[in-house]
Amino acid sequence: MESGTSEPKFAHLGPTHTPKSYTFKGAKGWRRYRLFQPGRGMYHDVKRRLPYYWSDITDAWTYRTFASTIRMYFVNLLPAIAYTLDMTRRTGYFYGINEALFSSALAAMVFSIGAAQPLTIVGVTGLISLFNYTIYDIIKQYDVTLYPSFMAWTGIWAAIFHWIVSFGNYCDYMRYVTDFSSESFGMYVGIIYCVKGVEELVNEFTSVSPTAGFMSCMIAILYFGSVYGLEKLGSSTMWKPFVRGLLADYAYVFTTLFWVGFAHIPGSLEDTHVSYVPIQQAFHTTTGRSWLIDFWNLPAKWIFVALPFGFLVMLLFYYDHNVSSLTAQARQFPLKKPAGFHWDFFLLGCTTFIAGILGLPMPNGLVPQAPVHTDSLTVYETRLDIIHTIDGEDEDIRRPLVEATAVVEQRISHFLMGLALIGTMTGPLLIVLHTMPAAVFAGVFFVVGWGSIESSGILKRLIYLQSESRFIAPSNPLLTVPRRKIVLYIGLQIFGVAACVAISQTIAAIGFPVLIIALIPLRIVLMPNLFTKKELSVLDALTADGEAVLASLGGRPEMDGEGLKGLENGESRAEEGLNGEDGLRMKRTRSGSAVRQRAGSFTR
Repeated sequence: MESGTSEPKFAHLGPTHTPKSYTFKGAKGWRRYRLFQPGRGMYHDVKRRLPYYWSDITDAWTYRTFASTIRMYFVNLLPAIAYTLDMTRRTGYFYGINEALFSSALAAMVFSIGAAQPLTIVGVTGLISLFNYTIYDIIKQYDVTLYPSFMAWTGIWAAIFHWIVSFGNYCDYMRYVTDFSSESFGMYVGIIYCVKGVEELVNEFTSVSPTAGFMSCMIAILYFGSVYGLEKLGSSTMWKPFVRGLLADYAYVFTTLFWVGFAHIPGSLEDTHVSYVPIQQAFHTTTGRSWLIDFWNLPAKWIFVALPFGFLVMLLFYYDHNVSSLTAQARQFPLKKPAGFHWDFFLLGCTTFIAGILGLPMPNGLVPQAPVHTDSLTVYETRLDIIHTIDGEDEDIRRPLVEATAVVEQRISHFLMGLALIGTMTGPLLIVLHTMPAAVFAGVFFVVGWGSIESSGILKRLIYLQSESRFIAPSNPLLTVPRRKIVLYIGLQIFGVAACVAISQTIAAIGFPVLIIALIPLRIVLMPNLFTKKELSVLDALTADGEAVLASLGGRPEMDGEGLKGLENGESRAEEGLNGEDGLRMKRTRSGSAVRQRAGSFTR
């Protein structure tokens, strides 16, 4: 919500750590090997963040925390249920609503209390859903009764690999993540979610009736349009800032309540008999089993078969969770408090272990939702930008300039959201969930998926290539890069996206984490041979470049020199060729503008 008031009390806080207090740069001999200094990154993460713990609580007493809690409850709950509906059908009903709620609540409580990066929302993702039912398809070819214990051991092995990575300080390599890989990953996530939305609607046609299918399509499309429209109004110049803020904060609330009620209007609408969320008894498992999996009874050979699957889960979470943390602390947010990747990945190993032995979907960082959480805690100020034209003194262009002035960096909103998820497992709220048509969750898939696609730099560069040249601002940094190089850059990103999407539609889908991780070395090794430093400085930048963030990753990476110093370098070069009003206009626009994050948004 925009605010014209002075900066809140938390805005003056700054990191007290020394940026070079944790680094392997310049180390010689055995000290240059991360594994030989176990736990060093975790120690420095806790040391940097611990002095801020009390302020993480006291800074929470603002309206932004309340609005963020409500917004993130819906933004976390609805996609988690949507993924679970698909996963339930495709895992023999092993994973249900209670398991998904328990998993999300467990992760929220652990990370809100103990994480060094409490802004990173953790829960059930669509990618772990894909992973779980792909393993189910493999195991059922042998003996489907092994699936619960096999998944438990997958979680145990994954936890062990998490702890090895954490103690070995290997999260440092996430400092090499740039927009090249994070944008590709965001596009991949968006496409997968849209595909899942279509599959949910197809299920209505095939499993219920054509009438229910058409009704579900209508609800899903209108739900998507409603959320999208309200969030667009929330970032527009319509009405007063307070009204716009309410629309942005409670778009999911208003829309969900309306379309759930719409499905229950008596008469022909209600007679379509669309399917609703299946529920179980409060705090009970879907199949009636015990919460603790008897993983000790799994035959020894299957325990070791689960090892590579656990390693693949770790690879997926290594990228997915850490990119979630990077995007939650991306460069457009004016964050002050330090990060802690190694410690948080250790905590993720703990929740992975617990989820495995309890038979829960393993939670990790939510890439689409993480930056939305930070955005919901961001204080925006809208001011008027007046650009004088050469037509006369009375002629000028007026436009809004949105500036992110501060972020309420705290851990209470994440904690309260976890409590709300636990409350959702109670009988009365489960009955409320049962009133929600599955079509609403198809709409959720479309909202989150399109949010990732629309805000992707890939799409923006494609639009740039198709734009008529006279309507491109002369200050656009892309004008300094040959069009064939832009096409090549986009082509490499699309190739990576297409490969991940293609493998995700086969039984080899468990291998997609390898392709995702491969985007990082592809950027490090291949790109500098295809592009100049100047071109990379315009096309690419670190996803998160704040010193408070990079301090946890061993400092700023040394890849291709100036090519990693941020998009500002390319913009500054474009400014060098501009004089007078054009140069001032570009500097003014770049320095004060900010873009609100929508569900699924990857806007930097």
